[in-house]
Amino acid sequence: MMELISDPQVWILLVTLATIEIVLGIDNLVFISIAVSRLPAEKREFARKFGIAVACITRIGLLLTLAWLAGLTSDLFSVFGQGISVRDLVLILGGVFLVVKGALEIKELVAGAHEDAGGAGKAATSFAMVIAQIAVIDIVFSLDSVIAAVGMAGDYVPVMVIAILIAVGVMLLAARPLGTFIDNNPTIKMLALAFIVLIGAYLMAEGFELHIPRGYIYGAMGFSAFVELLNLWAKRRALRHVAPG
Repeated sequence: MMELISDPQVWILLVTLATIEIVLGIDNLVFISIAVSRLPAEKREFARKFGIAVACITRIGLLLTLAWLAGLTSDLFSVFGQGISVRDLVLILGGVFLVVKGALEIKELVAGAHEDAGGAGKAATSFAMVIAQIAVIDIVFSLDSVIAAVGMAGDYVPVMVIAILIAVGVMLLAARPLGTFIDNNPTIKMLALAFIVLIGAYLMAEGFELHIPRGYIYGAMGFSAFVELLNLWAKRRALRHVAPG
C-alpha cells in the first residue's frame, strides 16, 4: 500500500479517474434531481443523499465485478445476425429503461400531473421506487466510466474505489443546488428529460454496435442547453422590466 502512496503516477491516475467519474456523473445528478422531485418536499433531501449513497455502493459493486463481466464478451444470442453479449444486453436494457422513463416523465409533466396529492402509503412506495431507480440508473450511467477506469488502472482496484468515493462526495455537494435549480425552472426539467431520452437511445445504439461519436451527442446537448440558458436569461430580463410597473 505504501508503494501506491509514494508513486506519483498513482496520484496522477487517481486525479484522472476522479475527473472522469465526476464529468460522466453529471447526467446521473440530473436524473437523481428529477427522480426525487416526485417525492414530497420534506423527503427530497434525505432521498437525494440516501440515493447517492446507494449509488456509491452499486458503483463499487460494479467495479469489483467488472473484471468478470468484461470476460463475458462472447455472444449469448443473435438478433438479426447481430451478436448480443452481456455488456450489450446491459446497455440495451438500460437504454430502454431511460427512454421509457424519460418519455413517461415528459408525458406527466406536459399533463400537469406532477404535483398531484397522494396518500402516505403512496409516498412510501414512491420513495422505495425512487431509490431503486437511482441505483439501477447509476449502474447504467457508470458502466462506461467504470470500464474506462478498469482499462486505465488495471489492477489498482483501491485507486479506482477512492476515485469513485471522491466523485460521490462531489455529487453530494452538487446534488442539492442542481435539484433546486431544476425544480424552480420547469423548462430545464423538460430539457433534462429530453437528454435522458437521448442518452437512452444512444445506449441502445451502442448495445447493437451502432457506434455514434460521443461528440455528436455532447454537441447536441450542449447547443440545446445554451439555447435554454438564453431563454432563461431573456425571461428574467423581461420580468425585471415588468416588475417596476
